Order: sequence, then C-alpha cells, then structure tokens
Amino acid sequence: MTTRPRGPGGTDGGGATLGQTVSITCDVHVPQLPSRVWRALTEPRLVAAWWAAGDIRPVVGHRFTLDMGPWGNQPCQVVEVEPGRILSYTFAEGSLDTRLTWRIEPEGDGCRLFLEHSGFDLDSPAGRQAYEGMGKGWPGVIAGVDAALRQDSEPSSPNRSAGDY
Repeated sequence: MTTRPRGPGGTDGGGATLGQTVSITCDVHVPQLPSRVWRALTEPRLVAAWWAAGDIRPVVGHRFTLDMGPWGNQPCQVVEVEPGRILSYTFAEGSLDTRLTWRIEPEGDGCRLFLEHSGFDLDSPAGRQAYEGMGKGWPGVIAGVDAALRQDSEPSSPNRSAGDY
C-alpha cells in the first residue's frame, strides 16, 4: 500500500489568506476491488473497523454521527453520492463545519482512494488545530482501509447503489 500525502504533512501547504478555507488531500493505492473499498466507506461495521463508529449510509440527505472518541460524536450529512465512485458528507457540523469527499478510481491490481477534507478555517484556533492534526493523521487513517478489508470475512458484493440501503 502506498500513501501519497499532498503538500507538507499531508496538507495543501496552508497558504490561505484571511477568510479563506483550506483542504487536506491525500490518496492511497488499495489492492482491493473498488466495490470492496466502496463497502469500506459506506458500511457502518467496516467504517468502524478502520476509522469511527457511526450510522453512515450512501444516501444524499442522510444525517448521522461519527464517534470520534475524545472529540465526541460529530454530526454529519451526506451531500453527494455516485455509487461505487464518490461519497461526500459534511463533518462536525456546528463546530469545524468541514466536508469529506472520498473518490475511488480503478488502478492496477485494485484502486486508488482519494480523500479531500475541505473547509478548514485557519482564522479559528480550533480550525487551525484540527487542520494541523488531521493533516498529519489522515494518511495513517486511510491506510487502515486495506487492513479492515483484509480482516473482513464477508465476500465482496457488487457495487451497491443508494437504493440498497
């Protein structure tokens, strides 16, 4: 598995000016079928295995929370779904007010998983702290997707559509 953060510490470099927001972007090659990686992003049991517990569903408008341990339950809402390819949701509504966008592209013996975590307000101390911490942490977190799928005993299912939930 190869993780390629973009910019220093997995961030976009933090060159925002007053009032602008910044993003963290990273990607990783996952030697798994795209349909399995989609499951890892959209099935609560699998998301909990590599990141955080929560009732995520790939349905636009679905509201859910992610249990971020010491940071508490973070409210989220799904804002974009292209089954098997793109999942985007707001994260930490009312506090950080950021957005996570996951994108899957077939590649070689598996696929490449892209993450853009956008909307960090560097004028806010909490926003700056989250940006710096998450920028360093995301590459390791998404590396856990492959490990969670390797431990998953359920066979790969075909790409699920939003209607399957």
